[in-house]
Amino acid sequence: MATPTAGRRGIGPALPLLLPAYLWLTMAIFLPLSAMAFFSFMTDLPLSGKAWSLTVQNYAAFFSSGLYLTLLLSSLRLGLEVTLWCAVIGFPAAYVLAKVLKGRAREAIFLLVILPFWSNGLVRIFSWVMVLREGGILDTALNAVLPFRISIDLMYSYPAVIIGLVHSYVPYMVLTCYLTLQAIDDSLIEAARSLGATRLQTLRRVIVPLAMPGLIAGAVLIFVPVVGSFMEPRILGGRTGTFYGTVIEDQFVAVFNWPLGAALSFILLAVVLLILAAASPVLRRAA
Repeated sequence: MATPTAGRRGIGPALPLLLPAYLWLTMAIFLPLSAMAFFSFMTDLPLSGKAWSLTVQNYAAFFSSGLYLTLLLSSLRLGLEVTLWCAVIGFPAAYVLAKVLKGRAREAIFLLVILPFWSNGLVRIFSWVMVLREGGILDTALNAVLPFRISIDLMYSYPAVIIGLVHSYVPYMVLTCYLTLQAIDDSLIEAARSLGATRLQTLRRVIVPLAMPGLIAGAVLIFVPVVGSFMEPRILGGRTGTFYGTVIEDQFVAVFNWPLGAALSFILLAVVLLILAAASPVLRRAA
């Protein structure tokens, strides 16, 4: 059995390799979070000689107004819906990539999957503006095919927000599911089929349980940022795109009330961590 002294000697040689990463995490994550946590307890930013003091009123504002809670619940619902749609679209695509396509066809489709990562997020969102607006690409294409005239205008609507967010985050689901599906031995699928299982039974009892770690990883990678998203709701949703994340952005950019924005941000972080902690036993069993 290894002694504590031997364990310390084992960590010692690795410290030079670990130090840059931990220094970067400290500088890029923990220090900004610490500063924002301090701001969340301030009455005002200490700029231009303004007087300030410590207070908990910024956190109390969340509980005193039902608007923030309503927007938070709407954002959680948005995160769940986007995650569900990403799973519905991403899992079959990942299965085709991992088990059906081979060679250059797989490489070409895989390139199309990761292509959104190569473009700016604003470019992707404004591309959807040209597609979803009245007289846009979708409207023009449908009227060119259909024998009757229709008007398609999805801009500034809840479905437009869903479409934009799913397009932005579905690659995460495809990539995580692809890794787990590729690791599944094909002989397990063949054994299930040889024992008389239908394709649906094989999918439900063999493929999905074995691919569950990828589904869970993709769901977490999608749900957490979507709950606090603000670009897609702001541009594609208009007035209907007011969510918790857009309110936080307003506090920092429009109202310049950084203490309230920081408090709302930490409340969102706490809620997401509580959801993940409550779901962790189920997630561990599924993984």
